[in-house]
Amino acid sequence: MRVIRGLSGAVAMVMFVTGLLCSLPNRAEAEQITLRLHHFNSPKAIAHRLFLQPWADEIEEKSEGRVKIQVFPAMQLGGRPADLYGQARDGVVDIVWTIPGYTPGRFPLTEMFELPFLSGSALAASQALTEFHQNWLREEYQDTHPLVFHSTAPTHLHTAGKQISVLEDFAGVKIRAPSRISAETLRALGAVPVGMPVPAVYEALSRGVVEGTAIPWTIMRPFRLHEVTKFHTEVSLSRVLFVMTMNKRRYDELPPDIKAIIDDSTGMALAERLGRMWDDDEKPGRAIAVERGQPVLSLSEAERERWQERTRTVIDGWIEKVGALGHDGQALLADATRLLAKHGSDQK
Repeated sequence: MRVIRGLSGAVAMVMFVTGLLCSLPNRAEAEQITLRLHHFNSPKAIAHRLFLQPWADEIEEKSEGRVKIQVFPAMQLGGRPADLYGQARDGVVDIVWTIPGYTPGRFPLTEMFELPFLSGSALAASQALTEFHQNWLREEYQDTHPLVFHSTAPTHLHTAGKQISVLEDFAGVKIRAPSRISAETLRALGAVPVGMPVPAVYEALSRGVVEGTAIPWTIMRPFRLHEVTKFHTEVSLSRVLFVMTMNKRRYDELPPDIKAIIDDSTGMALAERLGRMWDDDEKPGRAIAVERGQPVLSLSEAERERWQERTRTVIDGWIEKVGALGHDGQALLADATRLLAKHGSDQK
């Protein structure tokens, strides 16, 4: 009888403790997950104000406060813009937003979308690049977990001393280039390309280190580049590409429901939002030049054909380069052109 009574007490105690443990919140669910997002842009820039900070707030809201994303603009955590991808890969930070072209040669297949005179709005290019990643770029970004790819509208030429209106005007002119492909394009046209991240362009123009820049209208405004340029040539020369990517191990360690929240808030749906954001901001950027009375030139069709013919060597060089790496450059170019046309026609 004493043994039975003892067993009953033990069973009661086990049930009590089990009930107590079940009533406590799951520690993994209760703990807040803090992620650090690092990028190179100013906190006043459109990407920070309308994308990165609102996206971080959205993740916090959808996770009911379980995830807190701390956004650090303007390289506040150290390093140079070219270091950002490596910071995500190595776990120095959890997430980065950067320009693949800031690390020349690291993303040769991604460069496809920077080739000269490819048509398409920011929306079409952002959607096409996202689909292109699924088809061709998984290996290129396998050491991180990409969250979204997107693109600005095509770049134009903005110069301080003279208007670029014909091919011969490029001779010896120092023009800032955002990436290797854009530098090759400018060199083919006769200019002297100078590579630098966009935060350095204002000072470089004001001091005469460069005489112009190849950049979309939307990026002119937050960096006040209308103050240091006087002439503008609309030519749709190239484009600026972006990736937001996450440390692979950090993503893999997230609880499944948190992964689902992040997945649902990135990918193609976010690429579409960002493409529209860049397209919508082109007009205000252009309007500043018009308000200042600065000449805005559109190339004649004949002159555009001359530029296209001169830059054909850039496309051929890229095809040869990726071919040496074991890729069919012609097939990649054909697929990217198809995707740009597909997503461009979807907008009509």
